[in-house]
Amino acid sequence: MNTLTKALCTATLTSLATISFAQAPIVRQPPTPDQQQADPQYQLPPPPPPPDAQSQPQSQPPQMPAPVAPQQLDQLVQRIALYPDPLLAQVLTASTFWQEIADAANWAQQHSNLTGDALAQAIQADNLPWDPSVLALLPFPSVLDMMARDPQWTGNLGNAVLVQRNDVMDAVQRQRQAAHNYGYLTSTPYDNVVDNGGAIEIQPVNTAYYYVPVYNPAIVFYAPRPGFVITTGIRFGPPIIIGPAFGVYGWYGAGFGWGGHTILIDHRPWTRTYYNRAVYVHPYEHPYVHPAAPRVENHPPAPHNEHHESAPHNEHPH
Repeated sequence: MNTLTKALCTATLTSLATISFAQAPIVRQPPTPDQQQADPQYQLPPPPPPPDAQSQPQSQPPQMPAPVAPQQLDQLVQRIALYPDPLLAQVLTASTFWQEIADAANWAQQHSNLTGDALAQAIQADNLPWDPSVLALLPFPSVLDMMARDPQWTGNLGNAVLVQRNDVMDAVQRQRQAAHNYGYLTSTPYDNVVDNGGAIEIQPVNTAYYYVPVYNPAIVFYAPRPGFVITTGIRFGPPIIIGPAFGVYGWYGAGFGWGGHTILIDHRPWTRTYYNRAVYVHPYEHPYVHPAAPRVENHPPAPHNEHHESAPHNEHPH
């Protein structure tokens, strides 16, 4: 074998070795026990900053997100537009604290065996640090799960609520009107649907019991296809008990002043905006959380296979 042939063989073998090395799979080392305990169930990145935020000097605050077009807002609110008014008000306000949703969803899933007063006592005993609007959703693990699994949607909704609340509420009304016109949205044993001066309100029949509607936005906001049974369009989850102990989270008097584009929490307007978001404090701030106090679990969590809010309630349609 001459010198040139030897050189070519050597180069070929080297190239093959390099390719083989580059294509070798990267084996992720298992986390240490401490890391396993620290990792949350929802491994989700936060929503990205506004497009021009990274290019601005550090001394300048991020620019306010650009308003979202009406058609995009319609799509943004579809998955929650048919929630009862009080629950929808809590979801809209909680979405503005999107960075707290994943931890809250974890806690709600781990304690899904607790309901009513027992759940309220656990929230207080654990000294949870999140905003009251997020704490208000802890009885609804499926709602928090939906928000936590799609942080981009939750962040976009929260920004829209802070920047263009009137437009968000108008989008909700457009979707409700469409579902009502097509026959999907009607009163049920769970919720009363009322047209109040052009604004469609959805109020629980019993304010102590809430039922999360389960529906496909691709169906209920559009004309039904021939042969489709409209009464199967919306189902309901099991009852969620909201008793007097949850009043500290603004549940009493939660809803909307649709004519004035007002979100009401505890009978008072919720006035957090993009400009005052860093300093806004709710007038209904609960009295027992002390940020410096350690958080201690004082009750057994739910088994991992218990999720009481996951199945629809009796498949009851609208």
